[in-house]
Amino acid sequence: MSTLVAVLQPDGAVQFANAALENTLGLSRRTLEGADFSTFFTDPALLQTALAGARGQDFAALRYEASLKRLHQDPVPVHVNVANAEQVGEILVELWPLEQQARQDREERLRDQAQANKELIRNLAHEIKNPLGGIRGAAQLLEMELDSRELSEYTQVIIHEADRLQSLVDRLLAPHRHPHLVGDVNIHEVCERVRSLVLVEHPQGLKVQRDYDTSIPEFRGDRAQLIQAVLNIVQNAAQALAERIAAGDAVITLRTRVARQVTFGRQRYRLALELHVIDNGPGVPDAIKERIFYPLVSGRDGGSGLGLTLAQTFVQRHHGLIECDSVPGRTDFRILIPLP
Repeated sequence: MSTLVAVLQPDGAVQFANAALENTLGLSRRTLEGADFSTFFTDPALLQTALAGARGQDFAALRYEASLKRLHQDPVPVHVNVANAEQVGEILVELWPLEQQARQDREERLRDQAQANKELIRNLAHEIKNPLGGIRGAAQLLEMELDSRELSEYTQVIIHEADRLQSLVDRLLAPHRHPHLVGDVNIHEVCERVRSLVLVEHPQGLKVQRDYDTSIPEFRGDRAQLIQAVLNIVQNAAQALAERIAAGDAVITLRTRVARQVTFGRQRYRLALELHVIDNGPGVPDAIKERIFYPLVSGRDGGSGLGLTLAQTFVQRHHGLIECDSVPGRTDFRILIPLP
């Protein structure tokens, strides 16, 4: 269950807590059992009042909003439902994290937008591709008829720009052309491959730190697509770190963890890979923060705006998604992929 559930005794002592509640609080069921549940809220009086009402049979169910404290983390806002359980002397408390609902809505929008983008890009690319060939061919034929070298320079501009647009169209269509080649993937081999490629490109001024959980198991996936997805994110980070690289204090951290009992894409997974790409750059500009995974949206001059779009597409092919949390001085791209 993704809902957080606790069964309480009339005095508020925890009799039972489900796995979702354990995971949110960061405490084991053994630690929770017997504890005063109201102490886990920022305002214990709200639950204590609700429990008094439940004991007095003042209501069938009471709903209110509160904040649930978490170990070493900020409190999470929750919607609370308190009701008497079927078993006499037991009170059922259900909690729905409000941020989880907001996150699920955001993920749903991302997936819908990604699907719409995919169809739009595919149709637009095909519409551009055909006339481009005609323009390039006409320019070549025209060049053959020209005697003036100066006029030939103009046809060369046409041919060069047509080729540039053709390259862009090919990149737009790339994710839809390549088959999904599934095999066993070790995420740390993927990270090491990306790390070596980026350090070859930026041998001075950039440090790529490793923070790996080596217990993460292999999973079925397309190794080449995952390398490309992680590489796109890391290269974006390196480009954003240009000033810090020049100063010699640029840092990108590759961190892997196992997330337990997580929900994304409106589906709950027992285990998931959590790969963080963290940099100490200036952060994503506020103007594009909500649109960074859209095609042709870029935060730098000369950027194609395709890197993150392709990365999101490749990760979604693995039933996962990419999230971004960015403030000046710290940008964290988090890749989530279900594990077996």
